[in-house]
Order: sequence, then structure tokens, then C-alpha cells
Amino acid sequence: MPSSRPERTHPTGPGTAPGFGVYVHWPFCQAKCPYCDFNSHVVRGVDQARYAAALVCELEYMSEACDPQLLTSVFFGGGTPSLMEPKTVETILSAIDRLWGLNQGVEISLEANPTSVEADNFKAYATLGINRVSLGVQAMNDKDLKFLGRLHTADEALKAIDLARTHFPRLSFDLIYARPGQTVEAWQAELTRAIDFAVDHLSLYQLTIEEGTPFFDLHARGSFAIPQEEEAAALYEATQSLCADAGLAAYEVSNHAKAGAECRHNLTYWRYGDYVGVGPGAHGRLGGRAGARATKRATVSEHMPTKWLALVEAQGHGLIEQETISAENASEEMLLMGLRLSEGISLSRFEEISSRKIDPDRLTFFAKKNLVTVTGDRLVATASGRLVLNRLLSEILA
Repeated sequence: MPSSRPERTHPTGPGTAPGFGVYVHWPFCQAKCPYCDFNSHVVRGVDQARYAAALVCELEYMSEACDPQLLTSVFFGGGTPSLMEPKTVETILSAIDRLWGLNQGVEISLEANPTSVEADNFKAYATLGINRVSLGVQAMNDKDLKFLGRLHTADEALKAIDLARTHFPRLSFDLIYARPGQTVEAWQAELTRAIDFAVDHLSLYQLTIEEGTPFFDLHARGSFAIPQEEEAAALYEATQSLCADAGLAAYEVSNHAKAGAECRHNLTYWRYGDYVGVGPGAHGRLGGRAGARATKRATVSEHMPTKWLALVEAQGHGLIEQETISAENASEEMLLMGLRLSEGISLSRFEEISSRKIDPDRLTFFAKKNLVTVTGDRLVATASGRLVLNRLLSEILA
């Protein structure tokens, strides 16, 4: 696995098809990071065979609910997918191959933490067909790793990066910046070191304080402070500059890659393509049936693992929401996702999906303010525009 189907290429340049992906959510973690608002749960003694069977069942249901398409990516996210036993991964990939086909050009990604326990599975994952791993490194020093609630050390992270390089043709790792007390100079030194270890992709996120997380309460009580807006902007600009100089272009606001090494699965999201989402709390976007290609349906699965499992075993899926996305919401979603990309969006495709046209005078206005560019059919947010993207979107769609 993947199967012996002939390889097909999957271009990633501007104007190409958005692709079609399958997202598999594994919600279990060894510990809950204090900044994390993802659907993740600390559970001991997970019955992996039972959950694997339920994921296969939901995949089968979803394959009947969406149009046949060429599969371009599979993504195991979480939670902590590297806690999955190789047998669990094999069961799920076998089902995906049976339902959609895993030709040898399909990108198959798995998120992993760089603890030694999880890294022990890297060889088995690679044998099963995982060809891209994304490591949650988050910081390059032990003090900040402890603050972020990570269970690995900086030394373990570097060893995991080296080990991943030996098993996977593609590797990415995440870092979180704009941490308490972090200066531009300190971040430049840390990022320079990270770039030395990077292969072809880095995901670099500013620390945000999300409601419902332990950090939200600690921050509200004044236990720590994060850089203010101007300081965060300086850190962001330093990030862009260092990565560009290293040949890791910012193809998306927080993601940097060498040419051709962009994450195809995430490009499907940002290009507003179709994707199946299975597992507790998973979301999906499915194209319309019987030729209604401009119509999209949103799917949402029950987020509590035990409730999701009971639903799947009772009715064949764990979906709690299935609804057609209105033209207005589609326009907002497509712009929100697409203008995060350096390639921007196709205006003609925007009109097809959203059934509306952006006022050209409004675009001219923002172009003069150096927030967007319009070249032929493509609308692109400039670097300045991406810094104020949410505000810009509300103005474009006003």
C-alpha cells in the first residue's frame, strides 16, 4: 500500500484543480496542550480495533455521499495520530484504497509528536504508505517546550526529525512563535536553526489565546503576556524574510515550502476543493450530486469520541450536521481560505461557486492601498493585505 495503480501527477501551481482529499481525525492525546482548542482528548486504553472499524464504516458512508473524484491526498490529523497502532493505519488506508484508490501519486500525511515512543512507529508507517509526516516540534528549547505543555525535549525533537528524514520522502515540522518575552532577535536565531534542520516545509504559527483553553484563563489572570500587535507584526515580518531568503516561500500565511513541496491536502482546503472528513469532530466539504458542481455541502461529525462511536455503530456514520452551503457563505469561505494563499483565487471560479461578483471598483480601491492585486482572472492579497485579512474580507464583501 499504496496500490500498484500507475502514478499520476498532481500539480500545485496557480490555476490548477484544488484536488480531492480524505481527512481522518484521531482525537486521542497523551496530554492536552494548554494552548490547544482542537478536538482532542486524553483517554487511556483506547480500543483501536473498534475505532478503526468505525472509521472504515464512516468512510464507506461518505463514499456514497460524494461525487466520484480522483483522490489526491489523505491526511491523518488530531489529536495525535502517531499514537495510532500501525495496524489501525493499515486498516484505514486499505478502506480508502478500496473506496477511492491510492495511486502512487497520492500524498498521504500523518501528524506526529517527536517523542521517542511515537517515533518508534515511523518505519512501519512508511511501509504502509505514509509519505509525508508533519512533526509538532513547536519550540527548539526545553524552557518554552515546557511552557507549551509539550512532552518532548528539544533533543528528542531533533532526533525525531533525523529519524523521519530516513523514512519519509517529505517532512514538515511546526513551530509556534510570539511566545511570552520572545524578541525578534531570539526568534530569528531559533528560526535560523530550525531552517537548518528543515527539509522542504515549515509551518510557523503565532501563539494565539483561544477561549476554552487553560492558556485563556491564565492569560486573563495575568499569569503571562504575549507580544502586542506591533511586536507580533515584527516577528511575522522576520519570519517571512528569513524563510524567503532560505528558499522556503510563504505559499500561505503560516506555511512555507520549497517549490513543489506545498502540502497538497491543505491546498485542497485553501483552494476550496472537496474533502471527506471522518472521525470525531471531523468536518467535510462535498460537491453537489448529479452535475450541481457549484453546490457544496458541509458535514460535521459528533465531537465526543464515545458518542461518535455509538452513532457510527448504530447508524453507519457519526454525522450530526449535513447542510447545503448558501451562496453567501460559500463566497465568504472561498475568500477566507483562498486569500491566505500567495496564489490568491480565480475570480471566475469565485463567481461560479458563490453566484456573486466582486465590485471591480472596490478591488481597484484596495489595489491602490496595496492590499490586493488583480492580474487577469486572479485576485491576490498582498503581504500587507494578509496582515489584515479578516478586515479586508469584510470590506471586499460589504
